[in-house]
Amino acid sequence: MRNIKIINDNWLFKKDTDIVPETLPADWEKLDLPYTWNGEDGQDGGNDYFRGSGCFLKAFSKSELPEGEEHYLQLDGVNSSAFVYLNGVRIASHHGGYSTFRVKLENVLEENILAVVADNSQNDFVYPQMADFTFYGGIYRDVKMIGVPKKHFNLEYYGAPGIKVTPVVNGADADVQLETFVTDSAECSVEYRILDGEKIVAKCDAAADHAAVDMKIENVHLWDGVKDPYLYTAKASLIFDGEKIDEVSVRFGCRSFEIDAQRGFILNGREYPLRGVSRHQDRPKIGNALTYEHHREDIDLICEMGANTIRLAHYQHAQEFYDLCDERGLVVWAEIPYISKHLPKGVENTKTQLTELICQNYNHPCIVTWGLSNEITMNGAADQSLIDNHKMLNDLAHSLDKTRPTTLAVVTLCSPDEEYVHITDVVSYNHYFGWYGGTADMYGPWFDRFHKKYPGRAIGISEYGCEALNWHTSNPEQGDYTEEYQANYHEELIRQIADRPYLWATHVWNMFDFAADARGEGGENGMNHKGLVTFDRKYKKDSFYAYKAWLSDEPFVHICGKRYVRRTEDVTKVTVYSNQDEVELFANGKSVGKQKKGKYPFFYFKVENSGKTILTARAGTCTDRAELEKVETFDESYRMKEEGGVINWFEISTPQGYFSINDTIGSVMSTFRGKLFMLKLAKVLLSSLLGNKSGEKKPKEKKPKTKGISVMGFSLNRTMLDLAKGFTVKRVFVMLGGNFTKEQILDVNASLNKIKKPK
Repeated sequence: MRNIKIINDNWLFKKDTDIVPETLPADWEKLDLPYTWNGEDGQDGGNDYFRGSGCFLKAFSKSELPEGEEHYLQLDGVNSSAFVYLNGVRIASHHGGYSTFRVKLENVLEENILAVVADNSQNDFVYPQMADFTFYGGIYRDVKMIGVPKKHFNLEYYGAPGIKVTPVVNGADADVQLETFVTDSAECSVEYRILDGEKIVAKCDAAADHAAVDMKIENVHLWDGVKDPYLYTAKASLIFDGEKIDEVSVRFGCRSFEIDAQRGFILNGREYPLRGVSRHQDRPKIGNALTYEHHREDIDLICEMGANTIRLAHYQHAQEFYDLCDERGLVVWAEIPYISKHLPKGVENTKTQLTELICQNYNHPCIVTWGLSNEITMNGAADQSLIDNHKMLNDLAHSLDKTRPTTLAVVTLCSPDEEYVHITDVVSYNHYFGWYGGTADMYGPWFDRFHKKYPGRAIGISEYGCEALNWHTSNPEQGDYTEEYQANYHEELIRQIADRPYLWATHVWNMFDFAADARGEGGENGMNHKGLVTFDRKYKKDSFYAYKAWLSDEPFVHICGKRYVRRTEDVTKVTVYSNQDEVELFANGKSVGKQKKGKYPFFYFKVENSGKTILTARAGTCTDRAELEKVETFDESYRMKEEGGVINWFEISTPQGYFSINDTIGSVMSTFRGKLFMLKLAKVLLSSLLGNKSGEKKPKEKKPKTKGISVMGFSLNRTMLDLAKGFTVKRVFVMLGGNFTKEQILDVNASLNKIKKPK
């Protein structure tokens, strides 16, 4: 029988080296796995975190190997390339930092040195190379030794488990095909069993070289989403010479699903709108080097919010997390890190990573779609190599798995008419209307136009969101990074999504704040703050509770703005979220009023702000509490502080009835004089903003030809114009990354101050 031993303890490590020593060095760092060398420098901003090689060493004796005639090393995650050595001899290499791979150990001595060189340095053939998250280097998941007999279930096929389970619901029953893969199957048979708990509900035996066996579960108990994620176990035992010599088992669920362009996602015959989040896995100081308890905390928070789906972006996540999604009934979009920029030399790597993703995760009932890429057309969608690669991947996914559709996450600027958008079975868009330009009310009309033009094409939202830190205001506006704007934004998105059941899936970007070392905005460098929950998982932002009110059945009430206590206005708005039918708000024990829940679970009250006020919200048996305090001047600790910001709010003159740089491009252009003025700025503003939203200077690249005016390789289209009109003039300058001085910006403001607003 196989024996598995985790060998995470007692490694030696040296960063910035790919040299494999012949003996154990005395001066190397001692550590336990999992580990990343970017736990700090990958989270502090500056885009200067270490990307290179590090060598991990472990000594072991032959006697320490788990019992077995043959031995394999299993590495569950080494980012992003790995080179494995045994006693100084390279025995394997692997390119792809998020999937499991195994290495057969041969020529093992009495005393041995195992070395793994991890390398997350930049290259032109391993994905990802350009993306809005940190690529943590190291061995950040478990390392195992596996001992097996010479005849065993295959351990060398793309890290797969050696058993493949394909259930098909057929009326009240389920037809289940089981397939195993055996190394040296001569004179062997396989004993198949399906268990419901401890009870065997189906069984059969077959020759080990038999392609597959068909079995039946009568009166099947369905895997039915978050309400009833029921799991069976498939077990296969390898029999040789009358003895059981190896065994593999997996859990699986029986469910049917389809994705309909009109009705959305359908689970087990009923409409089941997929409404949830995307997830990045990293945490403070440890990056992606997570424990099971970390995964469990994440899944608990997602389920508390009431989500029924997760997009596991932008790479293969840990097996423990897919297992948890199986157990909790969360529907999963799984994808590979083919992201942002097509690499001509990376075609084989996309093929390998997709094969590993599907083969290693085929048995998970939670997974319903394979994502081929994310925002890959950042430089345009007309690249024939990019299109051909997607067609190849689409065919590959269908050849490996005939039960699940493929999908894409498409960047906003890519027109729905592009060929690339129509390669996969279904599609979703990453939109940030109301954050990166445009306004939040643009979502619904945009998707309605797509739906009308392509009524047979299932469409969803793969990303949407905006950033929030511990900044606060009573007058939230786009780009202010306040918790209040994020809450208002998501209220608006909930309204629009709820009214469009044809959206097959919607995923908030993101469930948690995450590290992106190239970022420097919002007042904290190195982070993307679009999470509904903070990076350390300690604080649930108000927007988290907006979704809980919409999606969760667990009774609760939540008063927004708990971190926004000191306010200047005499009467202040207080927002309450609850999934209960009625909410009553009290100020210092006196009722402010009762409100019945309308179409959406958001309640708004006007509260007199005088002295200190204790707010209490009551909804059914649920209560919540918050505090207010009247102050005369605005508390500057609530206002965003930007490192290196070129202009402060108090330097901007805003005469009543006249424009300023605080107004949007669209509003300025609504007047004749404003349009003339903006046309003078339009060329530099639009090309700088839409061509490079991060402000980073990039080398010129040869781009595909497009008809008419083009931006980032795309023909100028309505969406681009709507995005541009939604930006304030100030925000454009800020996002241009220091290309304009404060004096130049104030000159623009002075000119706008002379242009009257329409009455």
